[in-house]
Amino acid sequence: MTNDLEAIRKGKILILAGTDLAGTDLAGADLADADLSQANLSGANLAGANLQRAVLRANLRGADLSGADLRSADFRNADLRGASFANALVREASFGGAFLTGASIGNLDLSGVDLRGADLRGAALARAILHSADLSHANLSGADLSGADLEEAILNGAVLRGANLTGANLLCATIEQTLWDGALLDRACLQGTPLSL
Repeated sequence: MTNDLEAIRKGKILILAGTDLAGTDLAGADLADADLSQANLSGANLAGANLQRAVLRANLRGADLSGADLRSADFRNADLRGASFANALVREASFGGAFLTGASIGNLDLSGVDLRGADLRGAALARAILHSADLSHANLSGADLSGADLEEAILNGAVLRGANLTGANLLCATIEQTLWDGALLDRACLQGTPLSL
């Protein structure tokens, strides 16, 4: 398996669908365009890895994706519970339907990212940039969105029960049928939304 891991790290093996790589150290690996669908990457170290355009509809529970290049990666319906995304590049990635409960994704630029139907309960999104992100029908119950930039974000049908939006920017966000019960909106900018009335 050592030779195979070295080939994987160097990007020589890109079809890894269904592969068990749980707990594997793939830090700095070149996995651009790789197919990791249905792979088990739980607890894997993918810090600094190049995963541009990779298909990651996989088990990434507790994985370390810090500093990884995830631009245009496909995480739809992936299990990312407890994963760490510190300093990762995530522009144009798709997280539709992904499980991000308890994931650490604060301070990231998630502008225009697809998070439709994602489970973000209790996620750490403090100071995240979610400008024009699509969070339609996402579950953000109890999430920390303090200081987050949600300008022009789409929150139609999203659940924000008990979410912390203290100091968040919701300027011109689309919020039709959004559930806000118990959400903290202290010092939040609500201009251009029905909540500003």
